[in-house]
Amino acid sequence: MRLDVSRRSLRLARPLETSYGAVHERELLLVTISDEQGLCGYGEAAPLEPYDGVSSDRVVQALERYRAVLEDWTPTAPTTPTAARSRPASDRPGLLEQCRRADDLPAALAAVDLALWDRAGRREGRPVAELLSDAPARAVTVNATIPALDRAGAAEQAAEAAREGFTCLKLKVATGDDAGRVAAARAAAGPEVALRLDANGAWSVEQAVRAIGALAPTGLELVEEPTHGIRAVRELRERVSVRISIDETASEPGALGAGVADAVCLKISRCGGISGLLAAAALVRASGAEVYLASTLDGPLGVAAALHAAAALASHGPLAPCGLATLRLFAELEDPLPAEAGAISVPETPGLGVDPSAS
Repeated sequence: MRLDVSRRSLRLARPLETSYGAVHERELLLVTISDEQGLCGYGEAAPLEPYDGVSSDRVVQALERYRAVLEDWTPTAPTTPTAARSRPASDRPGLLEQCRRADDLPAALAAVDLALWDRAGRREGRPVAELLSDAPARAVTVNATIPALDRAGAAEQAAEAAREGFTCLKLKVATGDDAGRVAAARAAAGPEVALRLDANGAWSVEQAVRAIGALAPTGLELVEEPTHGIRAVRELRERVSVRISIDETASEPGALGAGVADAVCLKISRCGGISGLLAAAALVRASGAEVYLASTLDGPLGVAAALHAAAALASHGPLAPCGLATLRLFAELEDPLPAEAGAISVPETPGLGVDPSAS
């Protein structure tokens, strides 16, 4: 099999301010895997160095190592017609393991995993969600992201999101006037809309206790990654009444099954693709915590992959609103996966269901 890599860049309509800095643009790596018959699958790597410490150049380095693995790969010979039809999916675990041995970098593995699932779906003529579950959800409930840093802007965006049918809004905090913006968003959205805050681990435990105590009266669904690290999250959770979720902390060894948080945010890139995400979700649910998925400002292929994974997970248990309505944040991108009434329909076309040229 052949692996090709190209770079894409998507500019945000307005910078997204976070506790680790402002994001103005997203560089994505589009991966194409093709076989001797010309059947292709498409994947995407979406590292974000200020967030995950992984550069695009580092991902390219890993993908170059995977190229040699794919070129030397000998598919398992099918033993029955059924096995022949499912061979792209059945070969995937062994191929991914060989890539992992060559370079264990989740962001790069995710791109290969997505391309292999996309290729399998295109070969079968079925959407990936139907390869993952017998009864996947047809739509996934999502939250709206409120990027404004001023009170008036936050109020305007929150009111618009509520009018569009979003039932959950997410605001970045630890970025300035948190109390004013959160209060403005609550007043504009109304009491029925859930508010989710994300500090990206910026606070110490003591800072988080004070901040959450001050913000809690607005009515919060949860606070994501208020502080960083299993030990710190466990201590904080014992001291506040608001539900806590982890995101960056989920990458720590043992975090997924530790039961230190009420919910865990899982991401395609950090989990190494759809396959790794589904395994991670099983660990989280076994610990008693809730699961939801989010985008790290991924492109269309990454968001589509997360939607298929979320649809499969929703068939086996409840999902909190997922942070996948992020393509709307990009300038000059026609959103191929628009949210309607606070949910995104899962693509029904074969594979991941989006045009790779949209990335």
